[in-house]
Amino acid sequence: METIVSIFTDTYWSPYAAGIGIGILSWMSFLISGKPIATSTTFARTGGMIENFITGGKAEQRPYFKKIKLRINWQWMLVLGVVIGSFLSAVISGDLQANAWVPSLWASAFGNNALLRVLVALAGGIILGFGARFAGGCTSGHGISGTLQLAVSSWVSAICFFIGGIITAHFIYLVIA
Repeated sequence: METIVSIFTDTYWSPYAAGIGIGILSWMSFLISGKPIATSTTFARTGGMIENFITGGKAEQRPYFKKIKLRINWQWMLVLGVVIGSFLSAVISGDLQANAWVPSLWASAFGNNALLRVLVALAGGIILGFGARFAGGCTSGHGISGTLQLAVSSWVSAICFFIGGIITAHFIYLVIA
């Protein structure tokens, strides 16, 4: 029988428990801030803040950055919390490993080169970021918060996320490998 402490040391959680937790987090987000959980705008804001720093404040004059406002807000802190929480979870559960940079499925298809894996993940993240901005939201904005609100556009987006993921996985692991 699991104890309440074991949730901090388990390397895997039940997807049902994780889903319930994300659902409760979504409710709390609406209750406390009146806004849905979303993260992709945070990356656009961060890019704008970096550009703003480099250009001496010129970025904040762009129409898009005027619209999303270049500031550190609760969504920015949510993303920071996800990164810190993931790291702490891996450390506490004992699952933080140097060889985790190259998952076994990737290694069996493409080898153990960690730099290649990081570069491909970075390229995928950049493409995903552009797609999220083009779609007006990411998997958390559309897939969690939007579907929770029964937004048709979010349901269409979520279905497309799965279709795109299946096609991409098929392409990477069956065609390229």
